[in-house]
Amino acid sequence: MNTVKLGLKYLLGVAFVLAGINHFRTPDFYIRIMPDYIPAHALMVYLSGVTEILAGLLLLIPKTRRWGAWAIVAHLLVFFPVHIWMIQKADRYSDVPLWGLWARLAFQFVFLAWAGWYTRPDEPHP
Repeated sequence: MNTVKLGLKYLLGVAFVLAGINHFRTPDFYIRIMPDYIPAHALMVYLSGVTEILAGLLLLIPKTRRWGAWAIVAHLLVFFPVHIWMIQKADRYSDVPLWGLWARLAFQFVFLAWAGWYTRPDEPHP
């Protein structure tokens, strides 16, 4: 794995671990953005924090990198509706400009491509 790809892998893994930890530090922030149709908001926030931490750690470990990358992809896809929900209910999030909600949604595609990069086997060195 080249140096840039390796560095970006660590950046993504650490970002997911820190984001997961943040679910435990500031759960009210995440509870506030949970769609009404999802039950047990607090439990789901903590559960999603655990899955983010685990996915990030799996990505950081060379032998489990691909599992971690797929876990991050799955996590992003599962929570994609939350971003759509926030746009649909933008009046609830007046502290965030509408363009910011759209940018947040668009950035999910960047994260998907980034994590997807690590789902492939490493190229053998010539």
